[in-house]
Amino acid sequence: MAKFYSFVAQDEIWKRNIETELEAAKRWSNKWGFLKTPLEELSEDEKKENTKPKIELPEHLQVRPVTPVEKYIKVMPSPPVPRTTQGFIGWRSAVPGLELERGYQILSCKSAFFKDLKWPCEPSD
Repeated sequence: MAKFYSFVAQDEIWKRNIETELEAAKRWSNKWGFLKTPLEELSEDEKKENTKPKIELPEHLQVRPVTPVEKYIKVMPSPPVPRTTQGFIGWRSAVPGLELERGYQILSCKSAFFKDLKWPCEPSD
């Protein structure tokens, strides 16, 4: 079977496509014309705005220079990363060089409770 093909209809479709493209080209400058502005013109406006005179502040209102973080915080290298996900739990605190726990001893609540009551830690028969 032969397909029905209308040359007149195809010509009308083509004409509408061309008209649509021409209309879009006319409207483009209204919507997107700002994109054609050269960068130099845009930067000139910013330079003009930044020419305000600077006001000298009194000494007690001036901001002090920033102290480098390295002066207060010493970062030691990390131990090697554990191979398992279970090893990630507390892997940094277990290394004595990192010193996350300082000046106190970790006790379980159970043993501290037994000591307060003066009970033996081991159960008796």
